[in-house]
Amino acid sequence: MEAAPLFGDIADGPRGGRAMWLTTRDGVRLRIGHWPSDGAKGTVLLFPGRTEFIEKYGISAADFAAQGYGTLVIDWRGQGLADRALNDAMSGHVTHFSEYQADVAAMLEAAEALDLPRPWHLLAHSMGGCIGLRAAIEGMPVASCAFSAPMWGIAMKPALRPVAWSLSWASRPLGLGRVYAPGTVRGCYLLQAPFEANALTRDREMHARMVSQLRTYPQLALGGPSLTWLFAALRECRALARMAPPDLPCLTFVGTDEDIVSRAPIDARMAHWPGARLEAVEGGRHELLMDTPETRRHLTGLLATFWDRA
Repeated sequence: MEAAPLFGDIADGPRGGRAMWLTTRDGVRLRIGHWPSDGAKGTVLLFPGRTEFIEKYGISAADFAAQGYGTLVIDWRGQGLADRALNDAMSGHVTHFSEYQADVAAMLEAAEALDLPRPWHLLAHSMGGCIGLRAAIEGMPVASCAFSAPMWGIAMKPALRPVAWSLSWASRPLGLGRVYAPGTVRGCYLLQAPFEANALTRDREMHARMVSQLRTYPQLALGGPSLTWLFAALRECRALARMAPPDLPCLTFVGTDEDIVSRAPIDARMAHWPGARLEAVEGGRHELLMDTPETRRHLTGLLATFWDRA
């Protein structure tokens, strides 16, 4: 593993943070970031959502370090400083969600090589929740899994769902798979949505922080997904819905004002996961780990207790 850039001026992470380059089995270069903790109770393997990047979670890593847990975060292929598949670097694009499992494998190999403190715990947000659920079902070596607004379904009006399926399916043979999915654009959502209209956080200061990160390092930004990504995501969500949950302790939290991922698949999954806990955050939006200080303290406390007992 070679050293990679870590933009500490925007990360606000704990001391000792560093980043490294990885190469997947299919030749894609990824970036991982690690923040240690003096407590060494274990390590959080943090799976970000679509459009996100390592530095965004420095503040979460600091929260977890205060509880005795180190954090390892990944830039998925197609975002952050990882390789991007298309000439249009703003397009979120994969052909199949199995590609992300190659990223997971590379991350786990790195965690082994770095001899990160065990036990390991999965914490996955949004798209990362989709990737993480598959990894957990397939035997990812973690002691527990926690999910923040997991993308086990994509929020859309019922009348649009068959259109999304048919349009994204037909785009590939028609050579339109790289076109942006309907309702999305090349521009970055955070840089376009004012705080008052944003669907991510209730906290004005946190919103300003996230905007500032992207303005300081615009190479970290990502726009909307391609039609091919949309079809791959719909297929993966449908496939996961048919699978039994992994035999792992599970904690999932979702905001009552969530409107980016679909709530119904979360409720259905958690209702059939023995011993799992679903925490609804009143008034919370999509990014609960980037919400108000009160919400962050509450969730960090829940997670630390959950990890301590796993």
